[in-house]
Amino acid sequence: MTDGALDDTGPVDALLVLSFGGPEGQEDVIPFLENVTRGRGIPAERLEEVATHYRQLGGRSPINDLNREIITNVEAELARRGRNLPVYFGNRNWTPMIEEAVRQMTADGIRTAAVFATSAWGGYSGCAQYQEDIARAREQVPGAPTMVRLRQFYDHPLFIERFATDVRAAVASAAPGARVIFTAHSVPEAADAVAGPPALGGRLYSRQVAEASRLVAEAAGVADHDLVWQSRSGPPSVPWLEPDVVDHVRELSETTGVRDVVIVPIGFISDHVEVI
Repeated sequence: MTDGALDDTGPVDALLVLSFGGPEGQEDVIPFLENVTRGRGIPAERLEEVATHYRQLGGRSPINDLNREIITNVEAELARRGRNLPVYFGNRNWTPMIEEAVRQMTADGIRTAAVFATSAWGGYSGCAQYQEDIARAREQVPGAPTMVRLRQFYDHPLFIERFATDVRAAVASAAPGARVIFTAHSVPEAADAVAGPPALGGRLYSRQVAEASRLVAEAAGVADHDLVWQSRSGPPSVPWLEPDVVDHVRELSETTGVRDVVIVPIGFISDHVEVI
């Protein structure tokens, strides 16, 4: 987006920051996890197991506050450029929900909104599901504005350089020979395989994560790195992208004697429970 306009769609009169959402108190944790896993048949005991990570942080994920910080920074930059472009905030899984944001935009007379989804990736959960969120919200709000999602940014130069800057600093402060490990959220192998050009075997999401990791490592001057996955859920019988970050670090320690690692959470643009 440049100067409040999308190159291929014309001018917009609002920006919506669309994100995953997170609980903001102990009483929110289980309802939030139920929203995240609705329709997937995840047993209650598994939700309780995941909930312990949130409860250790007081039941509050940092993600909403970090998104509000993003919005404050974007508003300041728009003001610096003399752009009167209102910025709204909506989530998939917790308040403020995207439907609330679309309802407010409609009441405010917004006609066309650019949508920045805080996921850099293609695939279902990183892209198509956000498109579904947008379509669902527009269906539920009469007179909803046209909404145009901004492009996937996994290879955007500013995205790469931001990670590369932090990787350079982390490597410089780590022990000599520390192993650099990139990690992103795992998905079922079957889901990854069907997203993307059939000629390339699908795998749009995992290929984008691998490419972003390569670009960051190259920009940071890292000669060699590993790519692993984290936060899988669902029944053990369903294959997900591997190796898991914990298994990989343990194997490095046991088989190669590596004692120091730099973990790069390339799959996430801000700290939240998945990273912490």
